[in-house]
Amino acid sequence: MLTQRFAVPSLSDASIPEACRLGAPVEQRQYLCNGVIREWSGPFQDVFSPIGKVIDGTHQPLRIGSYPLLTEKEALQALDAAGAAYDNGRGEWPTMSVEERIRRVEAFGYRMQEQREVIVRLLMWEIGKPAAEAEAEFDRTVDYISDTIAALKDLDHVSSRFIIEQGVIAQIRRAPLGVVLCMGPFNYPLNETFATLIPALIMGNTAIVKAPKLGVLLHEPLLEAFRDCFPAGVVNTVYGDGQQVISPLLLSGRLNVLAFIGSSRVADQIRRQHPKSHRLRCVLGLEAKNAAVVLPDADLELAVRECCNGALAFNGQRCTALKILFVHEEILDTFLAKFCAAVGRLKGGLPWEAGVQITPLPEPGKTDYLTGLINDAIAKGARIINDDGGRVENTFMAPTVMYPVGPGMRLYVEEQFGPVVPIVPFSDIEEPMNYVLESDYGQQISLFGSDPDVLAELIDPLVNQVCRVNINSKCQRGPDAFPFTGRKDSAEGTLSVSDALLAFTIRTLVAAKENDTNRKIIKAILQERKSRFLSTDFIL
Repeated sequence: MLTQRFAVPSLSDASIPEACRLGAPVEQRQYLCNGVIREWSGPFQDVFSPIGKVIDGTHQPLRIGSYPLLTEKEALQALDAAGAAYDNGRGEWPTMSVEERIRRVEAFGYRMQEQREVIVRLLMWEIGKPAAEAEAEFDRTVDYISDTIAALKDLDHVSSRFIIEQGVIAQIRRAPLGVVLCMGPFNYPLNETFATLIPALIMGNTAIVKAPKLGVLLHEPLLEAFRDCFPAGVVNTVYGDGQQVISPLLLSGRLNVLAFIGSSRVADQIRRQHPKSHRLRCVLGLEAKNAAVVLPDADLELAVRECCNGALAFNGQRCTALKILFVHEEILDTFLAKFCAAVGRLKGGLPWEAGVQITPLPEPGKTDYLTGLINDAIAKGARIINDDGGRVENTFMAPTVMYPVGPGMRLYVEEQFGPVVPIVPFSDIEEPMNYVLESDYGQQISLFGSDPDVLAELIDPLVNQVCRVNINSKCQRGPDAFPFTGRKDSAEGTLSVSDALLAFTIRTLVAAKENDTNRKIIKAILQERKSRFLSTDFIL
């Protein structure tokens, strides 16, 4: 058993707040296709919460619902619907005015807010996300919708003017790409899915949404809003095994964009199934092994606080988490003592408990995988240096600090995506620099120090290895106005509220030689509003 600080209370505990109680299991029997919420009578996948229940002294998985296991037939029907709605760019949605598309997305955002309580509750039960973080994920997603609308208005303002170059008049705008397959990750099943879906939709694409295996039920409350706010076929949902519902979509060759957030291994497996890969635009958010480098002159209180939060927020289940810490030998002993003390103050428990930071892990077999990483490191010379480290209780693992970690250990190179923190001592700055250089990943890095000259020397080469260098702060995605991407195996394409609009579109222009005839034609089109593309209308 774990010590009391990390003990997970039984669900028989009556302290569960009323608003957090799940009630009856969520038995999803429906999916959205071609503007119709269809009933499914075939097989279903049971959903079990990472929060178990103790019955007669034995831990039992808690079943919280089920969702449809669709087949190739339903997947291809969704593709037919999305393809018909796009109609090679002639459909109602891709030819709709930007202003009207904005109104539809705004309406969806309002409808979505009506489901806040149920979605937040499902985030807690399905993936063990702490209540405060579940609420933040929902609210951030709503804000992302608003920010995307504002960014599109800015883009449209710039695009509403004409350019005259070398005797040619032109108007340049962004045009949609076609049918988009959106696949989000389990750790942010709402926010990360919508980070690709919303910009894809608002720019005139049609979409098929495949919810992650973990965090799938929380999408069901939004089906009616999708149906009511968008034309038939613009948004379609599929559920089930990837071989059954994803492979047929790619093999058809009719997908135009793959928006996927997950591992590079899975992304490669998916994209290579497309028969004409050059026609498939990919927007990918993949894995990372973000490092922190703590220099001798670092503010240790700040560095410990940021590294602890950066490595262990939501159990370390974030692509932007700090997954390996390089600490200079001059400050090593002090850093280790302070860091382990900070980890010891983290509260473990169930998602609705006030101040909880460490919760049960949702991935089946995750604690076994993490234990394997720990045992491998121990066998090669590392040790657990914090109280309770390495202890497991069913789906719960106490935060584990490993030291000294080095080359040859799996923890040194594998993305653990869990509450295990490897610490590497260094004496020469070339050691962490070479690690970043040789890594398969290139998302972000955190530097902790106070000498501007030293930091400047590190920044210049590091910006050519990673896509964000954080000074005296943890790695993170936000603010959403900032570009979010990576090098190497960490990403393809860039996401932010403005970059995402570009990722799901292509620059298209209408051009004419500058002469009296063409001026008259263009003027007539503009004055009589004959075209939605060729327009100088200004969205307020």
